[in-house]
Amino acid sequence: MRLQGKVGIVTGSASGIGRGIALAMAKEGAHIAIVDVNEEKGKETLAEVNKFTEGLLFIKNISIKENADKVVDEVVKKFGKLDILVNNAHVSRQVPFVETTEDHFDLSFGTGFYPTFYFMKAAYPELKKSKGKVINFASGAGLDGQPTQTSYAAAKEAIRGISRVAANEWGPDGINVNLISPIALTPGVEQWRQNDPKSYDAMINKIPLRRLGDTEQDIGRVAVFLASDDSDYITGQTLMVDGGSIKLR
Repeated sequence: MRLQGKVGIVTGSASGIGRGIALAMAKEGAHIAIVDVNEEKGKETLAEVNKFTEGLLFIKNISIKENADKVVDEVVKKFGKLDILVNNAHVSRQVPFVETTEDHFDLSFGTGFYPTFYFMKAAYPELKKSKGKVINFASGAGLDGQPTQTSYAAAKEAIRGISRVAANEWGPDGINVNLISPIALTPGVEQWRQNDPKSYDAMINKIPLRRLGDTEQDIGRVAVFLASDDSDYITGQTLMVDGGSIKLR
């Protein structure tokens, strides 16, 4: 129960990696606020969270700045504090570089970068009080320059940039800011595996551990570590939770 009594917000947590993190943290004793636009899946995740601890569900469009303030305010009103912020939500489109448009950038930055920025600003006063933890998300798309990922890679690297700035500025306040760069078997990847098994197998063969990460057991447990006291002396870092695919120097 490494997170016993702690309070966290996880965006994009109705399914996929966000859901895995929400469940992993709930099982370690944290109260979790699920933030997503998918009400049906959000209710399912909330029901699972509530088996272990008390959670909240917010059906919000996080591209709207005011919604970050509302979520933080409601969480603090309910639980009295905020210890953990996980900025996981992100939507993008995959197209070749020369076909990438401003609309693609607007989508990727509007659902990933700006919500991360909004929630960090909204949560800062409470995280300062609790000496809390911020967990943001990077991607091999940006680190390795993956084809067709122009807008997504740009937004993910922008998130890495502001995370390092915040780690430096907020360190004296006792706030840790780190990133996870994952590879995981999400519902979207599962659908791709069914539609194109040959490409899926080729990707698996490039991963040294020869498998995709489990959203809860692999990604979620690393998030638990970063949210716990065990990571108190780690900040400004990108943790590669990708089976050894990318090795940072």
